Amino acid sequence: MTPDWIAVDWGTTNLRVWAMGPEGVLAETSSADGMAALSGDGFEAALLRLIGPWLGDRPVPVIACGMVGARQGWHEAPYRRVPSAPVAPGSAVAVPVQDRRIDLRIVPGLRQDAPADVMRGEETQVAGVLALHPAFDGVICLPGTHSKWVHVSAGEVVSFQTFMTGELFALLSQQSVLRHAMPGDGADDEAFDAAVAETLSRPERLAARLFGLRAGSLLHDLPPPAARSRLSGLLIGAELAAARPYWLGQRVILVGSPRLAASYARALAAQGLAAEALDATACTLAGLAAARHPAGDR
Repeated sequence: MTPDWIAVDWGTTNLRVWAMGPEGVLAETSSADGMAALSGDGFEAALLRLIGPWLGDRPVPVIACGMVGARQGWHEAPYRRVPSAPVAPGSAVAVPVQDRRIDLRIVPGLRQDAPADVMRGEETQVAGVLALHPAFDGVICLPGTHSKWVHVSAGEVVSFQTFMTGELFALLSQQSVLRHAMPGDGADDEAFDAAVAETLSRPERLAARLFGLRAGSLLHDLPPPAARSRLSGLLIGAELAAARPYWLGQRVILVGSPRLAASYARALAAQGLAAEALDATACTLAGLAAARHPAGDR
């Protein structure tokens, strides 16, 4: 099996690769060799460990996105300024390699100068949304460790805003005093809904509501699933309050893990907005394909 090209999504903690043929995915695999675990020559070795069995005698195009193109990554792919198309013809940056069986290029991220913001990897998913829905005008929400709200019009990213909601949830639930109130997993939809409504209407009370989780656990035996769901709801509600100019009255597409996208869809539905969810992997692959063959070159 020799692929026509290889798609790579290289984040901070994980590396995912797909062998691509004329009809789509031929094979896929992954590893924990994210950017944070590698340096120097380690990047090429990590990639070859996964894709080596797919390589033949001729050079195979490899198109990568994500933190692999950061300053601390394999090879820096400088940010492109918005407004602009999420991926642009000829903008992928060629990377010097030792193994001549691969022709590696990295998709640049996007930058917004005022207010200052950056994205790296999400631009490829945005390009994938536009490849799957060419006439889309509206807002793309990419929930995750650092959630992005992206305004798209006429095929261009007009503006975007980042929220550290996922990282805050991880820090508060695992490293703060709140960790004692929410061991294990489990969910409570009613607790989530109430918490979203609280911070959407009164976001300035977030810090006090957060400590209320600790107090509720000590004084009223707040069940851990309810505590976790309240924490999630409080943070997502605060994010929605700040991002209101993006989603209010707009068509919204969600791109993220099914569980997290479902939480955002539920929170938005309570505000009367029916968001559409797209598969994150499908958007990544469509975006990498667009970076390899821009619409005008197909």
